[in-house]
Parts: sequence; C-alpha cells; structure tokens
Amino acid sequence: MNWYDNAIIYHIYPLGFCGAPKFNDGGEVVYRLDKVLEWIPHFKEMNVDAVYFGPVFESVEHGYDTTDYKMIDRRLGDNNSFRHICDELHANGIRVILDGVFNHVGRKFPQFVDIQEKGQSSGYCDWFQNLNFGGPSPCGDPFWYEGWNGHYNLVKLNLRNVGVCDHLIDAVNYWIEEFKIDGIRFDAADCIDFDFFKRIRSFCKGKRPDFWLMGEIIHGDYNRWANPEMLDSVTNYECYKGLYSSHNDKNYFEIDYSINRQSGANGGIYRNINLYNFVDNHDVNRLASTVNNQAYLPLIYTLMYAMPGIPSIYYGSEYGIQGRKENNSDDNLRPCLFLPDMERENTALYRHIVKLGRIYRAYPALRTGSYERIMITNQQLLFKKILGDQTVYVALNLADYEFDLNFGTHLPALVDVIGSKQIQVENGNAYVKMPPYSAMIIVSDDIVNTVPEEDIPAAEQAEDKETELIEGAKYRHFKGGEYELIAVARHSENNEELVIYKSLKDGQVWARPKTMFTGKAGDVRRFTLISR
Repeated sequence: MNWYDNAIIYHIYPLGFCGAPKFNDGGEVVYRLDKVLEWIPHFKEMNVDAVYFGPVFESVEHGYDTTDYKMIDRRLGDNNSFRHICDELHANGIRVILDGVFNHVGRKFPQFVDIQEKGQSSGYCDWFQNLNFGGPSPCGDPFWYEGWNGHYNLVKLNLRNVGVCDHLIDAVNYWIEEFKIDGIRFDAADCIDFDFFKRIRSFCKGKRPDFWLMGEIIHGDYNRWANPEMLDSVTNYECYKGLYSSHNDKNYFEIDYSINRQSGANGGIYRNINLYNFVDNHDVNRLASTVNNQAYLPLIYTLMYAMPGIPSIYYGSEYGIQGRKENNSDDNLRPCLFLPDMERENTALYRHIVKLGRIYRAYPALRTGSYERIMITNQQLLFKKILGDQTVYVALNLADYEFDLNFGTHLPALVDVIGSKQIQVENGNAYVKMPPYSAMIIVSDDIVNTVPEEDIPAAEQAEDKETELIEGAKYRHFKGGEYELIAVARHSENNEELVIYKSLKDGQVWARPKTMFTGKAGDVRRFTLISR
C-alpha cells in the first residue's frame, strides 16, 4: 500500500490564496507564496498528509495558461523560495503535489510566440493541435489553432508530437529533482492522449515508485484513466455531486447508490481505485454556498472522510467559507485568506474536521476498509467499514428530529469517537439516540479521546515522528543492526500490514508486522530512523 492510499490532501489555489494580481505584468518577483509556511501548524493539526498546489508556474493570468514550466510564477516567488517551501513541508512530514497543466499553454508560451514571429518557417508548427495557415485565429493571428474548450487564450498542445512530450517530461524531471515533489494532478486529463499518460507513468514510477498520478476527470468510466498503465486515481465528480445533493434532497439513497456502484463489496466497478474525493474545489461553488442548511456540513465531511477513497479539503472550506461563481468568473472561489481571520468563521466545523482527521488516522478500516451498508432511509444512513479484524460503523441522521438507531453487532462494547460517548450494547444489539443533524463514528476501542485535548497535537506529532515509515530510508535496530525499508505490504490472508526490510550488512530480506516494527522493546523503539 502506498502513502497516497491513506492520505488526507489539502488543496490550495496559489494565485488566489496569495492575493496575487490577476495578470502577470512581467515585473518584479514577490514572495507571496511564502505565507504557506505560516499554515504548516494548521496542516499538521488537520493531519494533512499532502498539499496539492494548483498552478505555480509562470503564466499569463490564472496559472492554467503556462508560459514556462520551469519557472515559478513571479507573482508567487521564485524557484529558490518554492524549493524552501517544499523542503519545509517535507521536513514536517507533508508531501507536495503539483498541478500538471499539460493539455494547453498560454499564448505567450515561447514556442507559440516563435510561430507568431516566423510563421510557417517556425520549427514548432506541429507543437500545437490542428494549427494551420488556412485562415486567421479569433485572436487575430495569421493562422488558426485549436483552443481548449473554445478558449483561444489556452492553446492546445499536440501530445502526439515527440518534441512536446520530451519538453513536458523534462519539466516533470525538473520538478522531481529540484522540488522533490511527490505527485502530480493532471489538469483536463480527459483531453490528454493515453500514450502520453503511459509514458509519463513509466518515467515517474521509474524515478519514484510511490509517485502519485491523479487526473481531473469530469465524466466517463474512471477505469479508462486509472489503471496499471496510466494513472493511480482520478477526481470523483460522481460522488462530489452526490455528497451535497443527497443532503439537499434528503435522499441518502443517491449517495449510497454511487458508493456501492463504485466500491461496494459485491462488485463495485472501481474497487481497485482509490478515487480522489472532494466536496468543492477551485472550479465549483464552495460547499457552504451549495447546501440548503449549514447544519449539513459536518455530516457531509464525515461521509467524505468515511467513504472509500482519498479525502481532500479545499483551502478555507474547513471553516465553512462561502463562494459562488458570478458573471462567469471563478474569483469568488479563489479568495486570499489569512489564517488569523478564520477565527471569525465556522470554527465548530473546523474542530469537527480536525477530529475527523485524527479518527481517520487512528482506524485503518476507516481509511481502506470495505464498504457495507447496514441500514438506509431517506434521512438516515448506517454503514460499516471492515479491514481484517477491525470494524468501524458510521451513522448519519439528516433529519431535524431525534432518531432511535438500533443495529446488530458482533462487538461487545461500542463508543462514538466523535462525541466520545458510550453506546448501549445488549445481547448483540446496539441502541443509540441520534440528535438531529448528527454524525457518529462508532468503534469498539476509543484510541482518539484517551489523551487530554490540550495535549493531543503534541502527542500526535511525537508519535507520528517516531513511527513514520519511509520506503528507501535507513533504520537502526535497537540491538545495532542497520536496515533499508523496502516496502510496507499487506498479508494476503488476514490483511495485516507487514514491513519488508533488508539488512545493510548481508542483504538478507526480512518481514515483520508493522505494529512490531514501529513498536517498542521495553522502553526503547525497536527501529529508529537514521537517514531518508
């Protein structure tokens, strides 16, 4: 299992987040993106595993009109400042994902400018999709070209051209070497040539086997893009819609149908894909502006964290900020935010999401267990996630009245870890009164609420640092031997996580349960990280 299968991802649209000017005037460099460093404690409190940055490279306007794939946009900083940001995130155990805008470029992209200047004598005429000199473009060029989705400020690349592919692969290599990035989200992935995806997968996985490749897909069969030859994951737009509309319409059958269709235990069509789940992003209205009732927000986030897939948070939405598209502009979806100002927003929602992050980290079944619905009505949903011997129940009450929830269980004792309340269990049946608009995550052992609230962040950070497992890193056994961690695998019979590691002395390969590898021998850690 790779790191991204258990990840919580935080999505930032940098130019908006930093309050950058709308257009790049080619002026001086301003280090606006450095403000991300102030948010690192915030990410850690939310148990964020990776930050996904929207476009950060030099562009004309919004970042999706790239002019230089190897130069950080001067409105955000420069390559040195971004390298420092990536280093600091990595030092804090947070990975970095960049937006790969490879379907199209801006009109100031040098190879396109070369055609504007040289016409048919340019050596780059085949770099762009359907470029021809049979008539003028809508932008006044003496040639025509294909603009993405009819937008002629976005010049579509010809990904069948080897030179174009070489150029993009070279850029990705630069990102990995210079910034040590951990993954790429591919913009407009449904428009990108499959052979290009196969080539870029081979390249990236060859450099780093745990490199994550995720594509933006709006419609279609996700298996076409997410498969062993191409991408690891895609955006789950089907459930994005279902997450909010099932609450607005008071119809849990809608989202349950989608989850079962995708990942149900009895033949889900995407059971082999950990889809990228979200409730809003830089292209769609904020969730808090989409729901009919703000009381739905904690339920929706609980469901997103508990359903199969990889949960993600769009910056600011953890505080319930609002934003809608207006006059064909996305500006309201991409505001400049300052963390101290967020204390005026929905801090109760933020505390709920922080709690969800801690619960998500504590219970492997919640992250990657199989989904099985137990009970459903229009306004109530109960399902369980199962992984090995661990069972986690998730209960949602969308109604504006109290609901008596009863269900059978093989577990002798249960507790709701969101509310830290014991659940009555008698003769194999659980009984609980659910308040209006409430969510519960019910488990047999409460390992989330056993540390005093004020000590939780420090305790978690200390524990995470001690037990972090890094493929390729070197570890020292408490008896003195040194080893390289090869992989974290899963036992085929009982799903137990196993650490595979190799002796640096004689090359022998060993395996032992992860709980033993990360555990203690008496008062000392069995294995201690010595180098990455």
